[in-house]
Amino acid sequence: MSETNVNDARYKLSPFKPLSAEQLKLKNKILEFIKQHLNHSKHAVFTIYGEAGTGKSVVLSQIFNTLQTAARSDPESDMYGTKNIFLVNHPELLKVYQEIAGEQPHLFKKDFDRPTTFINRRHKDHVLYDIAVIDEAHLLLSRPDRYNNFDQQNQLTEIIHNSKIVILVFDDNQVLKTKSFWTRERLAKLVQPYPHDSYVLYNQFRMQADPKLVDWIDDFTHGKIGSIPLQTGQFDFRIMDDAEEMYQLIKKQNKRVGLSRIVSTTGYPSKLDGGKHYIVEGNFKLPWDQYNYSSQAWAEKPETINEVGSIYTVQGFDLNYVGVILGPPIEYVLSTDRITVNLNKVTDSEIFKRRDDLTDPKKLQEIKIKLIMNTLNVLLKRGVHGLYIYASQPELRKRLSQN
Repeated sequence: MSETNVNDARYKLSPFKPLSAEQLKLKNKILEFIKQHLNHSKHAVFTIYGEAGTGKSVVLSQIFNTLQTAARSDPESDMYGTKNIFLVNHPELLKVYQEIAGEQPHLFKKDFDRPTTFINRRHKDHVLYDIAVIDEAHLLLSRPDRYNNFDQQNQLTEIIHNSKIVILVFDDNQVLKTKSFWTRERLAKLVQPYPHDSYVLYNQFRMQADPKLVDWIDDFTHGKIGSIPLQTGQFDFRIMDDAEEMYQLIKKQNKRVGLSRIVSTTGYPSKLDGGKHYIVEGNFKLPWDQYNYSSQAWAEKPETINEVGSIYTVQGFDLNYVGVILGPPIEYVLSTDRITVNLNKVTDSEIFKRRDDLTDPKKLQEIKIKLIMNTLNVLLKRGVHGLYIYASQPELRKRLSQN
């Protein structure tokens, strides 16, 4: 792997990528936490909080490489001989981590796994691991799910029980489904019985944009349309009136610097059209790729410039330029001058699975709206150098163009 290939997702999660002072402080804090609790009888949990793009995953990657290097090559280390695992529920990210492992002397592909696989194996062999590192812990299942072969009640509870120490990354603004529904309060209640510590990462490393624009996005994903900052730095931010024009601009940027893609929220019914699920907006028509069955990450496949990405294919990834389609569920309400979600127009049935502990109709509606807004938060924060937005609803498109 070339360290200079900044478009390579392996570089962005590399165990050797330089860390900021804040990230290095966090890494050292976690290594000290591990040292303190490794030989204690109680399970211990360390939580890293941080918004999308704050560099959480690269810290985890470097910590895990440090652990595995010591575990396999340093007899003088407290970590020598320890049994450790890196878990991630997002299949696209798992592919990248396993690619990295194939190129490092002390990282093996088997060191990286899906939480369900890890849990089910531990129920058979009853092996207690020393350290479990969890990326994107907000994607962990918090209810049984037969589709994913998970029969227990909560994946994090199971991982804690099967590991001496758990290090996890969490962002409640990236919780995307009811079957993996989390809040900070729910997480705090779960880890409360164990020795635990936490750290919050604040600096935005992905988006090379003025902080005021990041604030505008945060407000937008909470329903507020503020004034778009006049200064966006070198970051290319545009509101688009035509989805096809946005696509042509993305193709131009992709040809120029690579790693530029169109992505979309839910809201487009699946129709039998050559066996593909298309997104159609005026003259724009491309297939929506919710699932990527190849071993290469979706965003890094050249042919996906002709597809529309989703939370399933781009969460956790950097794009140089991203064009975001705000689908039909994202609506503007003139009377309140705010954004809302029309739940009747959500077409992704995987998002809202019924669960017995979420039964209050009013609360459930609030949660469902929050989940869709979270998908917006994920998609709008993919771009390093630029973000283009197209709204399906004419009223929202008009309101955004007035900014």
